[in-house]
Amino acid sequence: MSYIKTVPALTRAGVDINVRRLNTLSNRRAQSTVASTQADQDVTNRESYSSRKSRNASSSPKISIDFELTQEAYKSKNNLELLRSLVVFKLCSYDLLVDKNKELMDISKFLLGKKAFEQFMKLTFYGQFVAGEDHKSIKSLIQKNRAFGVGSVLDYSVEEDLTQEDAVTKEMDSCVSATEKEGMSMDHREKQYKAHQQFGDRRGGVTGARTYFYSDEAKCDQHMETFLKCIKASGGSSVDGFSAIKMTALGRPQFLLQFSEVLVKWRRFFSFLAAQQGRDGMEALEQRLELQPLQEFMTTLGATGDFYGWFTGEKQGSGTIDRLDWNSLIDDRIKISDLLVVPNLETGQLEPLLNKFTEEEEKQMKRMLQRLDVLANHAEEHSVRLMVDAEQTYFQPAISTLTVEMQRIYNRGKPVIFNTYQCYLKEAYDIVTMDVELSRREGWFFGAKLVRGAYMYQERSRAEEIGYEDPINPDYETTNVMYHKCLDYILDEIGLNRNANVMVASHNEDTVKHTLRRMNELGLTPTENKVYFGQLLGMCDQISFPLGQAGFPVYKYVPYGPVNEVIPYLSRRAQENRGFMKGSQRERELLWKELKRRLASGQVFYRPQPEPGL
Repeated sequence: MSYIKTVPALTRAGVDINVRRLNTLSNRRAQSTVASTQADQDVTNRESYSSRKSRNASSSPKISIDFELTQEAYKSKNNLELLRSLVVFKLCSYDLLVDKNKELMDISKFLLGKKAFEQFMKLTFYGQFVAGEDHKSIKSLIQKNRAFGVGSVLDYSVEEDLTQEDAVTKEMDSCVSATEKEGMSMDHREKQYKAHQQFGDRRGGVTGARTYFYSDEAKCDQHMETFLKCIKASGGSSVDGFSAIKMTALGRPQFLLQFSEVLVKWRRFFSFLAAQQGRDGMEALEQRLELQPLQEFMTTLGATGDFYGWFTGEKQGSGTIDRLDWNSLIDDRIKISDLLVVPNLETGQLEPLLNKFTEEEEKQMKRMLQRLDVLANHAEEHSVRLMVDAEQTYFQPAISTLTVEMQRIYNRGKPVIFNTYQCYLKEAYDIVTMDVELSRREGWFFGAKLVRGAYMYQERSRAEEIGYEDPINPDYETTNVMYHKCLDYILDEIGLNRNANVMVASHNEDTVKHTLRRMNELGLTPTENKVYFGQLLGMCDQISFPLGQAGFPVYKYVPYGPVNEVIPYLSRRAQENRGFMKGSQRERELLWKELKRRLASGQVFYRPQPEPGL
């Protein structure tokens, strides 16, 4: 019996809708064949944009926010909430408590009993970082934050409490194909995109993201149903809500691993060919290949393939192709496993990454895409924006590509699907500019969430131990530069045509101030709802609430779930806050300042009162 039949929403969507849509999109790639004309037009547009920007900047009122005004920053919190924040943040600064937090919580549960432990957690860590146990219990907090100008991104944060051994077993089983299990030679597979037992537990070294491990297709259907409930709840709580999903929750990660390897090999092949034509060292969008020299070069290597035949007649007419044209080569395949082909440099032919796929593997790949399609449909129907979270670099090329494909479908009239870009990656800027350019050529709304990244320590350790190039920027400052570079590019695109949208997901006050300065320069106003801000629930209220009260679209990531089932999430929050609170005492100082102000002015029983109109 197919697991698909257990999910009514999939029946409504049609069992092959996603595959059909992904493939019909290849016809739209023809628009990119006018790249040279488009590039000329872009230059003209940007020249006129510069003059418009000057006019807009001078005519639009300048917006400035003082993040030192504690009365405004904490007006949504009563005194007990301020005191709780101070206690929790202080506890998170002690290494011993943070390192042993899981063991301490287990001991507390044993000594206090389940009910008393849950009540204690709700008064402390759970109450600080988690909104409630279910959709009903979180409504009051969502409505309260909304009354003070802050929206919500709902995030069901329940995880399986697996032992490390169980996590490794699940990961190795779900990331290895039947061909590999049979012991057939896989020497041509790259180390980065193969499962490695020492890194099978993907939770290791990760503090800011929940982790899903594949059990079976029925479990993936359950995850999808949970996401559907989140989307429905987001739509019911506000008119402009967001909901977050992870693609590893929706299917067997083997497909993401293998598809990522294919995508990276295609990109490297393009870079290799560009270097042969003297175009190495350029930024991604500037690299173009001339088809005639390409065919001649490959022929000298002994390749027998017709490289002109790899592209449509329209592309041949221009005589050159860019990376977006090159990427379109993977769009024209009917079977999902046919996506997993790579170019052979010696023969000029397309060859499968694996020797064979089982029928069940083919179905599993297809189901993942179907589930993603169902979620996107549901988000569109409920007027909710869907954010696809970023994950590890060995999954991310596939996750990002599939998310862009859904944007090409659903972001035609408005931004529904948002992709997440990790700015600690060395290639972040190239990825952002390529996706913006694709949206510009094809006329859909670009939607992005910019983050610094949650997997840095794990990624560095894996690259060093397995033996491939570290994909992460060398230090935090370089990542800051990359973040602002990507952000500036998207803001300029918003200023140019108003079709791009970005969430600045950051707790860094300097980044928020930088964004406000750029918005002033570009004449972008908060009411246009093109630039959003995002922080985690329970952190950086001194940034979120002043922004919301000034009219900016700002959102809290709102985790929820039963107390005992969100312990893994709370454990990571404690670890993340240790570094955050050690790095800056400012938030605690502001909390103390406001608490003392209230006590000195006789506001012992302060009750939050939202201002009319928010």
